[in-house]
Amino acid sequence: MSVLTELNAALGVRLTHVQTALRARLVYLRGDRGDSPVPTAVIIFGLVTVALAVTAAALTAANNWMGRIPGPPAP
Repeated sequence: MSVLTELNAALGVRLTHVQTALRARLVYLRGDRGDSPVPTAVIIFGLVTVALAVTAAALTAANNWMGRIPGPPAP
């Protein structure tokens, strides 16, 4: 005999109410799947956009820096 069954027999209706409320809460918590995928996709799209902008800025800065390097001396 489980502990809940023994307590239920001893306390009667009160424990049944608590046990039912606890089970309902656990079912609700198990069903919680988190946030919608749409905000997550929007955040990821924003992060990718920022990453592309930073990469483009770094590439432009590197190309400008490389362009300022003088060529080899004439023979």
